[in-house]
Amino acid sequence: MLRVFFYLLALVSLSSAQRLTSNLGPVVDLGYTAYAGNTTSPTGVSSGPVAFYGNIRYAQPPLGKLRFRAPAMLDEDTVTSQVLDARDWGPSCIQRPAVVGIGTEDCLTLNVWKPTNASAGDGLPVAVYIHGGGFYANSPQGFPMYDWVAQHPGGIIGVSITYRLNMLGFLGGPVVAADGDLNTGLLDQRAGLEWVQRHIANAGGASIIMQVVAYGGSKSVPFKRATAQSIGFGPTNTADQTNAFFTSAAGFIGCPASGSDAMPCMRNASLGAIVSAINRIPNGAFAPVIEGADGFLPDLPSRLIASGRMNNVEFVGGHCTGDGKTFAVGKPEDFQTDDDIRRLVFSRWPGVSNATIDQALAIYPEPNATGSPFPTQWDRAWTMAGEIIFTCMDWFLAEKLISNGVKNVFSFSWNAPDTVIFNQTPYLGAAHTSDLYYLFDGTNTFGNAGNTFTPFNTSEAVLSKEAIAYWTSFAATGNPSTDKESISPTWEFFVGPESSRRRIVLTRGSNTSTNSTMESLTEAEMQRCQFWMSEEVTAETRV
Repeated sequence: MLRVFFYLLALVSLSSAQRLTSNLGPVVDLGYTAYAGNTTSPTGVSSGPVAFYGNIRYAQPPLGKLRFRAPAMLDEDTVTSQVLDARDWGPSCIQRPAVVGIGTEDCLTLNVWKPTNASAGDGLPVAVYIHGGGFYANSPQGFPMYDWVAQHPGGIIGVSITYRLNMLGFLGGPVVAADGDLNTGLLDQRAGLEWVQRHIANAGGASIIMQVVAYGGSKSVPFKRATAQSIGFGPTNTADQTNAFFTSAAGFIGCPASGSDAMPCMRNASLGAIVSAINRIPNGAFAPVIEGADGFLPDLPSRLIASGRMNNVEFVGGHCTGDGKTFAVGKPEDFQTDDDIRRLVFSRWPGVSNATIDQALAIYPEPNATGSPFPTQWDRAWTMAGEIIFTCMDWFLAEKLISNGVKNVFSFSWNAPDTVIFNQTPYLGAAHTSDLYYLFDGTNTFGNAGNTFTPFNTSEAVLSKEAIAYWTSFAATGNPSTDKESISPTWEFFVGPESSRRRIVLTRGSNTSTNSTMESLTEAEMQRCQFWMSEEVTAETRV
């Protein structure tokens, strides 16, 4: 199932002032609370150490009367004299498949990494990571930011946020809207970002799309720039589908599906009943929903972008070259005819009409057609599966930001496989999430049981260091090349000479340098993206 990973980046200041101390480790004092963290020097990095503070609450526990409601702000007025232990991660939110005892409903916490030598007035940039996982899985624990903080030459602070998932984060329908809040998982993300804005001076993608277009751009966003990796979501459920999933959930839990007793019953239900219902309802049932004019998500993101109802932020957007291979819903040998593409690729997009599929097949020429760029039906299928959303949504947002006058817009294509995934399924190439393998210390598995890490070989380590330098440079300055590695190519702006569209292709090389290089988007690819992002087609894909 879809895993989407995005970064939200903001520029704020840092203060190291402290009132309290602890023998547990370095203390960060927020006034209303204080935390003791620990220090670590990442492997192979000599510029550390880095201080880590985990399990920091950014909102009240979403329990009891606060279940299915927007996150409630903490009491931040009372001065504390107690130092809490923040040397480890906070718990993950309830996942899917859900298991009582693995993850918790009380999960609204964040994690902070900072240079131990940071001092007041440094004005360090902050990179905030919001994990992906299709809005039903994962947690920040698989994405450590030690290397980000230790490697950046000017100093940077890393933050990661946990937010409610699946039914607990995205239960929808008019009954919820009347006695609760919609898209509470997205509201959690926003609350975490707002906590960062309030307190970081003391503490040191689908999500990015949703946050950029939140409230139709009528409210400012609490970040200055954003990086979206492998934008992928949808089809967004219709109102009828959302209502049906609510009815199913209420039935499995043993609550009425309508009336004033429905939500009180859902809030009083045992966690075991919630977990059982999550596992009995199809995956994808609970994800961001369209709320209407005054809601957090007033319309489909594609429509909000097209109409300019969004916030103008500096932007990096890109995809893995194997995103489409990961989501083509088949193996190379499964694709021999047009009907195979219809049956497999479009199984993920049930709202797409036969007429639209015919149009798509026409603009992706058959392998035997003169001048076709697709040597096989498999290449045709995975290119289509990738461009429907992953490749074309980041192109679409980049184009709109450029037209709105934003200069600092950049694009990338990740062409280095996650070695673990590649060894298991080589036909996927640089599969979905391959970029995360390099950006987060060799993360290669996710799930309720935790995460595993595979040590880099030398050439992988070179690409990892190059990529982290680009990403943190953009976070700090708005330009990936400002603080890049000296051996790395300059990452050019999205708009190149003579209005060409440019992106960097990140690729492994030798033990001393990568093979990363710039390339121009082809006219054919941009025309295909214009098709997928057209109002007529997005009305069917619902992205």
